[in-house]
Order: sequence, then structure tokens, then C-alpha cells
Amino acid sequence: MASRVVRRAVRLIGASFVVAPVSSAVPGSAVNWRGLKQGYSLSPIARLHVSSFHHGDRILAEEQVISRVPERTELDGLIESADSVENLLHLINDHSFKGNQAAVLVNHLSRIAADRKMEGGSILQDNRFQKLQSTLEDEISTVWNGNLVSLLRSLYYLGQNDRNKTLRLVENEVHWRLRRLGFKHLATLAEFYVTCVRTAGQKALMDDIIKNLELRWTEIEDAKLVATLMLKVGHLSTTLMDRLEDKGLELAEHFTPEDTRKMALALAQQNRRSIPLLRALSYHLMQKHFDFRSSLLVDLAFAYGKLNFHQTQVFQKLAAELLPRVPELSPGDVMRCTKSFSYLKWLNLPLFEAFTQHVMDNLEKYSPLHLCNIIMAFARLNYHPAKGDSFFTVVLEKLECVLADFDRFLLIDLVWSLCILQQVKTSHLQKVLEPVMYSAFVGGIKSQKMQNYHLKLVHINTAAMLECTDFYKGPFLPSEHPSHYVEKKPTILQTGLQEVLVTIVGDSNNCRSPVNTIYGWLLDSEVLLDSDNKPLPLNEFVAPHVLHSEGIKPLPQGARRLAFLCWEFPSYCSRSKDLLGRFVMARRHLQAAGFLIVDVPYFEWLELKSEWQKVAYLKDKMGKVVAEDMAR
Repeated sequence: MASRVVRRAVRLIGASFVVAPVSSAVPGSAVNWRGLKQGYSLSPIARLHVSSFHHGDRILAEEQVISRVPERTELDGLIESADSVENLLHLINDHSFKGNQAAVLVNHLSRIAADRKMEGGSILQDNRFQKLQSTLEDEISTVWNGNLVSLLRSLYYLGQNDRNKTLRLVENEVHWRLRRLGFKHLATLAEFYVTCVRTAGQKALMDDIIKNLELRWTEIEDAKLVATLMLKVGHLSTTLMDRLEDKGLELAEHFTPEDTRKMALALAQQNRRSIPLLRALSYHLMQKHFDFRSSLLVDLAFAYGKLNFHQTQVFQKLAAELLPRVPELSPGDVMRCTKSFSYLKWLNLPLFEAFTQHVMDNLEKYSPLHLCNIIMAFARLNYHPAKGDSFFTVVLEKLECVLADFDRFLLIDLVWSLCILQQVKTSHLQKVLEPVMYSAFVGGIKSQKMQNYHLKLVHINTAAMLECTDFYKGPFLPSEHPSHYVEKKPTILQTGLQEVLVTIVGDSNNCRSPVNTIYGWLLDSEVLLDSDNKPLPLNEFVAPHVLHSEGIKPLPQGARRLAFLCWEFPSYCSRSKDLLGRFVMARRHLQAAGFLIVDVPYFEWLELKSEWQKVAYLKDKMGKVVAEDMAR
């Protein structure tokens, strides 16, 4: 019974049942089953032939798809040859358009408008264009996939309203065909549509686009496509980003420098520190010899700095490529480079000297914010230019008149950096140490940011008291103004130092660890020696460097305070044994406060394997420091 019904139905509709050709036959085409269901009339591009059925209940059906590419018409040539908006609009009145041809014309219109930087409003209001929209609305199902995606982009470029009927029909058609779009069409759609999402319907379409990209990521075969998707839409889906990172690792050897730039920026913007991918990008970047653009070099430096990814060979290559191009760089590029390299703790002297000269030669082009960031970068690396006096003279002269306009956090950062570089002036100290400034940091300091800036204020105050007494007379922070040093879990180096010191001095009362000083610096350990270099009990003697001293006895004649400072790996510049700027300032302040500094670098401590080696090492360090003090 069922077989008879099927045979009769096939006899009735078999001859007229038509579909669009499969994508392998006509690129960009799509079968629109919804259109058939709704009774849309489709152009007869291909016919479906059904073979006769065998007798009985067994039915054998065979489909044969016979496709043909639509012949090129005179109108197609006229559309392609038109070189102005008016010529294209003129064609609408003179010819009858089919849906796909109408889409091609709209796409050509938007390209010409973009090339000539024309506003799309006049085109949308033209009666001829509105007539073309009616054609699109009636025959939207016949538009090929590639032209459909381009049509959606063109309508947005021309400024079509979100509520426009044609635009909504195109979006619905795209939504309906998502699974039948080629992957490159899907990627193109995602790339531009991500900036168009405003309504709930558009958000639903974007969500489905991302979902399809997540499911079909294995179809990616183009390295450039991976980089573009990571940069444009990777931030919308963690799952998609994971898939793209895997595909990027697979195709890394095929990346051009521009693809590498896009991928590095995408990782930096999303703060994704994918070590395997960054290593692969760095390796293949070093293997290829290209003519790098200046903007590409600056972006790579920014990405590596933002991700705190250290690759010395890449840094050397960037510096070598940048050095001859420094005169061509803009002030913004110079600022970004110095800031990025400072985050990486990497100092290349020839490159930084070139940056310094660029600032001096083009000072009028630099904004105050540019100059502040450059000074802060120099301070982080403790970089003192060869022409430091003339550099700071002209830069600080330009900044002097705008200090009052600075945000208080930027002002504190700037003055703190100048203290590191020992270039601070009276006017700078007065602005940050006046009661109006520090009153905001007194009391309930809760956020980490406020604690950090409060600590910087204490450092500035210390510099004013200990290093600027010749020219600065006040104001200062109140004496009861405590330093809020953030307590951290002690490192292996700090713990080992404290244990060995107790062994050396013989009693835990003769050693204090750690010590939070009023100067804003944390001593890893402190020891007090008398004139015969014998340890003294710290809790019995007055300690002016702590806020609340336990002892009341004055120090005996010839006594010395030793401050032990552990320098971990992050305390140094990259690939160097030079301390970063803030730690250099810490040593200066503590020495000015009367301490004898015993430095304990990580690279020396790690070479000591046994307990007796560590004891001998510290005794030798202490003896040298005392001998140097006696020789003064």
C-alpha cells in the first residue's frame, strides 16, 4: 500500500521537482529545501530524475543529478564593467534582474562606494536601489552562497538599518544555510559580522556561526585563516580558541610574518600565554628571512611584552631590524617599544640610545604621556642615557608645565621613576608629598593597587629624606605614616638564608627576619655586630628603621647593622646580572640609612650544595662588607 502511494506521488511531482546544483558543481550555490517547502519558485538549474520502482514492496530509488552552470549573460558583463555608482543604478531600470545578479550588483556598488569613500545613505534612498531590494526579497533563495555572504556585508557597509526588511531576510537566509556554507565563506562571515551584532536575532546568528566554526575547525587548511580567526573572533569562544591554537601549532611553519603578527596579537589581547604555540612561532620566525615592516616589529615586541614571553634570539632580531629604522618610527611606536622591552626586562644599549636620540630630535611631536611612559621604562631597566643630562633637561622642562594636569597615579609613577634615575626635582617631590596627595592613601587601604601606590609614596619620601637633603626641605610624609609592604610567602632562597644565619650568629635573638622598615623596603634578614664583629641581641637595642622598636639601649660605639638582601631571578634584567631599577634604588636607600648591604644573588646561592659551603659563603660576604666599611 505504501509503495503504491510513493509511486503515485513520484509520478505527479517527479518531473517538476527541481533543486539548485550541489556545491561541487557550481561554486557558491546552495540547495534551498526551505524554499521548496514554502512554495518558492526556483530557477531550473538542475533536475532530479527518479528511476522506476521494482514490483512488490521493495523499492529501489536512484538519483541522478545533472547539473549545468548558468550561461553568462550580457547583463553580467555590464555589471562587471560598470565603473561608477550611477552606471550601476542605471542598469536597474534598463534590465530585468534575477536574485543572484541583484546580489552581485549590490556587492559591486559597495566596493565602488568603499573605493571612493562615498556615503551609503544616498544609495539606499535611491528609488532604483529600492527596486533592486524588492527583487532580492522575492528571489533571495536563488542567490549563491558566496554572493549571499558578500551581500550581507555590503548591506552593512552601505549603512542599512537593522530593521530593514531586506537585511533581515538576508540574515535569515544566511542563518538557514549556515551548515551548507563552505568554511571560507563561514570564516569570512564571522570576520565581519562580529562587529555588526546589536539585536537579539543578530546575536543568535553570531552564536550559531561560532558553534559551526567550533565543529568544523578541522577543515582549516590555510595558515592565514587561522591567524585571522584568532584575531577577529577567538575572544568569543574559549573552545574555538583552543581549537585554533592546535591548528596554529600544526600550520606554524607556513605562517608569514604578517600571520605571526596577527596570531601573537590575538594571544596578547586575550592574555593567553600558550607556550608551545609561542615557541613554534618564534622558531619559524627566526628561520625565515623576510623584509619586516616597522609596524610588524613594534607589534611583535608588544605581544611578547604583554605575554611576558622571553625569547632572546627573537629580541635580538627585533632590535637588529629596528635599530636602522628608529628615525622612521612615530613617537607612539618608540614609546610602545621602550615599554614592551622594559616589561621583558631586556636592555639593548644601542637601541635605547637610538630611542633617546629620537626623543631629543622630535621632542615637539611627543605628548606628555609618551614622555612619561618612556621615563618609566628607563627607570624599570635602570637605564641612564649617555646624554642623560641634556635628555632629562629638555624632557622635564616640557613636562613641568603639565604636571598639575596629571592623574595622581600617573604623577606618582613618574616621580617614583625619577627617584630611581636620581633626576627628581623639588617641584616633583612637593606635588606628591603634599597632604592633599597622600591623604587619599591613609586609612583603610584595601585594593592591591592602592597598596602599591602607597608603597611608592613611601619610597619617594625616603628618597626625599635620604638623597635630596641638599635641595629639598619639605613637606614629608608624617612620621606615623606606616609602610604597607605586601607580605609574601618566603622563597627557598630566603628560608635558606635565615637558617644559615641562625647557625652563624648562634642565637635566633641575634638575627631578625624579615624586617619591614619605615623606608618601604623589606630586609630579608638583619644582624647587628659590635666593634669586635660579635653578634648582638637585636631586641635590646634601639632600631630607628622600624616603626615600633622593641629595644631602648643606644648602639655601642663601632656597632654595625648588616642588611641581607636576597636577589631572586626576577630581580635582574634578562640575561644579565644587573639589578632592575627599583632594587638599585632599594640598595641606595638602605646604604644611606646606615646599613651595610650583604647581597645574596640566586645564581651564587644555587651553586652552594652543602651546609658548610653556605656558612662559609655568608661569613666571607660579611667579612668583605665589614672590611670595606673599615677601609672608608
